[in-house]
Amino acid sequence: MPRIFAAVTAGVFFGAGCVMNAVCQESSPPPSMRQKAEQMRSRRPMPKPTNLQVLPKDIAVPNLLAMMRSYTTALGVECEFCHTPDPKTHKTDYASDANPDKTIARTMITMTREINTKFMSQIKDPDAMPADKTVTCGTCHRGNSMPMPFISPKANVHHDHDEDSGRKSD
Repeated sequence: MPRIFAAVTAGVFFGAGCVMNAVCQESSPPPSMRQKAEQMRSRRPMPKPTNLQVLPKDIAVPNLLAMMRSYTTALGVECEFCHTPDPKTHKTDYASDANPDKTIARTMITMTREINTKFMSQIKDPDAMPADKTVTCGTCHRGNSMPMPFISPKANVHHDHDEDSGRKSD
């Protein structure tokens, strides 16, 4: 009889939590899955985060990690995009403010929250789902560290004017 292995992945997008269940059916786990499971069990628990200025200071570590993963995915970057390595240990120093992109990230998180709270919350479209009335990093970044500028497909379209009527002709 096959064993069922369940993995639960949490994703948090600016206060809106979403949990997805993935269930795999296999007769036995592949060696790589067993090794990863053993590594996860042998890891020390992550220390309580420090220097949180925009995110809640009491955020649970799994929620913080899920939130950080959502940011890296939305921007198509790795942790080192905002966090710098400690010069002595060469390990990522998550509390350091040495990287200016971390300050930009804090500003963008604050801006996104404000957009959602002050403006998106006012949308009373009965057909819109809650996710339709929420902006995230991915709304603008779409997997790019810098949002791509929007260029309207109609930006280069020139209309001839009908000189007799003063109206545009199509």
